[in-house]
Amino acid sequence: MSIVQVTSDNIAREHICCAMSDKKAQHGVSLKKEWLACRFQEGLVFKKLDAKGKVFIEYLPAENAWVPIDAPDYTFINCFWVSGSYKGQGYGAQLLQECIRDSESKAGIVAVSSHKKRPYLSEKSYYVKHGFEVCDTAPPYFELLVKRFDPDAPLPRFKESAKQQTVADSEGLVVLYTDQCPFTDHYTGEELDAIEQAYGIPVKRVKLTTKEQAQNAPSAFTTYSAFYNGRFVTHEILTKAKFDKLWNTLGETRG
Repeated sequence: MSIVQVTSDNIAREHICCAMSDKKAQHGVSLKKEWLACRFQEGLVFKKLDAKGKVFIEYLPAENAWVPIDAPDYTFINCFWVSGSYKGQGYGAQLLQECIRDSESKAGIVAVSSHKKRPYLSEKSYYVKHGFEVCDTAPPYFELLVKRFDPDAPLPRFKESAKQQTVADSEGLVVLYTDQCPFTDHYTGEELDAIEQAYGIPVKRVKLTTKEQAQNAPSAFTTYSAFYNGRFVTHEILTKAKFDKLWNTLGETRG
């Protein structure tokens, strides 16, 4: 199958893969498309398989990435997803090769992952298989991976803010999020309302609307990060059911 590049010219008629069949995320899809349209002007590339499946990659100059990293002259992989029946057929390698080819004049490519498989993060083992290595870490489990083309270029690093993992003077649940993911719009709405009502805790939503805000965020994952009583608890999008399970693990953070 062929690769399609989504651009400002065709984004209105092209699906953006990850939320194409989820009715709850349709407003989020519109917000994501608006976000992409602005990022195209900053060098973001969105390529996907020409099929009705979740098979795509997004990448852009790391200087413009909405992530707290220092990686001048690198390309940053913003999102990379191959799901369902499309796995194991070489489509991921095909998309990654598109990114590599487009980045040959750069110092290399960077991506955020984790030491073990986690939702919303591309698998570290896949990147390692394709020549990436760990160049920095940020608590509690984030890893910055790099594939270097220029051995003399400085290694990318997380900014100190990414290692902070705290938000000051915050009681209850605080969620930082962006429009990078079409699901955040819905799940920062009624799901957080349900948590607030069930547990009687304050819930604050903080939407990051500029790359400068994201590049100085207190978490390595800016698409969605949840903090409880000021401390990071998860990068996974919360539902009431997920928070029910999380509640018993918060321990002294609840004190």
